[in-house]
Amino acid sequence: MPRRPTDHPADAASARNSSPASKPVRPVLPPSPDTPTALLGDLTPSQFMRRYWQKKPLLIRQAIPKVEAPLSRDEFFELADQEEVEARLITHFRNKWQLEHGPFAPDELPSVKQRAWTLLVQGVDLHDDRARALLDRFRFVPDARLDDLMISYASDGGGVGPHFDSYDVFLLQVKGKRRWRISSQKDLTLQPGLPLKVLQNFEPEEEWLLEPGDMLYLPPHIAHDGIAEGECMTCSIGFRAPSASELTAQFLYHLAERGESAGKRGALYRDPQQPAVDRPAELPAALVDRVGAILADIKWKEQDIATFLGTYLSEPKPSVVFDPPERPLNEARFIGQASKSGLRLDRKTNLLYNRRFFFVNGEEISLDSAKKWLFDLADRRCMSAKRFVTLSHDSPVTALLHEWYCAGWIQVGELV
Repeated sequence: MPRRPTDHPADAASARNSSPASKPVRPVLPPSPDTPTALLGDLTPSQFMRRYWQKKPLLIRQAIPKVEAPLSRDEFFELADQEEVEARLITHFRNKWQLEHGPFAPDELPSVKQRAWTLLVQGVDLHDDRARALLDRFRFVPDARLDDLMISYASDGGGVGPHFDSYDVFLLQVKGKRRWRISSQKDLTLQPGLPLKVLQNFEPEEEWLLEPGDMLYLPPHIAHDGIAEGECMTCSIGFRAPSASELTAQFLYHLAERGESAGKRGALYRDPQQPAVDRPAELPAALVDRVGAILADIKWKEQDIATFLGTYLSEPKPSVVFDPPERPLNEARFIGQASKSGLRLDRKTNLLYNRRFFFVNGEEISLDSAKKWLFDLADRRCMSAKRFVTLSHDSPVTALLHEWYCAGWIQVGELV
């Protein structure tokens, strides 16, 4: 890989030992379902979901006027140097595709003057409050489906090749220009022998040049190719789309782990009628029948499915590590501080709920008295000091919130 010369101002040593500066940003409330918004081309979220979601592409000019990239180029390169960050470098030098995985020290990246390379960082919202605030604009889609915000930096001519995604995506241009070509083609054959998924026979049907603030929505399996025209940065807001096989496997594991399956839970396999055999390697037919009967006896209720989805979809990604406070306040001081300045969910925290339970970072919580408060906290991702004072007399709730604070799941103090 070409070494990046000293034309970039970031110092390699300092970048390796620092994290990008993240200015405090108040959690952003998404538009209400029936309010027109520039984010969706003056459609209401309800209209967008009904007409376009998982149906057809939509180009939105100036979805976010005067948009700024969540991170500067220097901050973005520093982030790609962090061990806990998922970063990929894609180059297309001399008509050859190459893929490398990070972290990348600043001097390991190509020169910003070198054409045709792209740096991708996944889950930027987990590392920066500004990226998290941008992601929050798209919470008119349920949190259970919202995945992450990826940022793509590309030099002139950079891209990842014509490809398709198996999930919905909003492609928001935040710096520079990128030309997008898309196609609804049915032929999704990939070029063989490449380190990334590039379509073999891409036949574009529509083409647009996106400038800062412009956004393109694409439903699953729409072929697309984005090429930078000059240096550019693009934010990709992606959504979770687990496969049926993944959901089935995880749900059965969930049932087994909790001992929720019907029948003789925990009973060991028995075969008191098994005769002696002269073909020891042959699989006994009685064993197949008995195990088939055990599997057929597995049953579940609607609540089992809801509990599984709540815990599974709120589970943080494997790379996520929470940062507990170095000197945590005791519960009384925590209540006092939150009563003055409110609190907010940590940007990495996932808090979901249904009618009976809350699900936070993969854990199930049943606390009836806290419902009206935690509903609000989950939907707004913050709680004002005034609202906290109202519940501060409810000791089970404040004890729970203090526990989350000590774990690093919530922060004291409203963002500004």
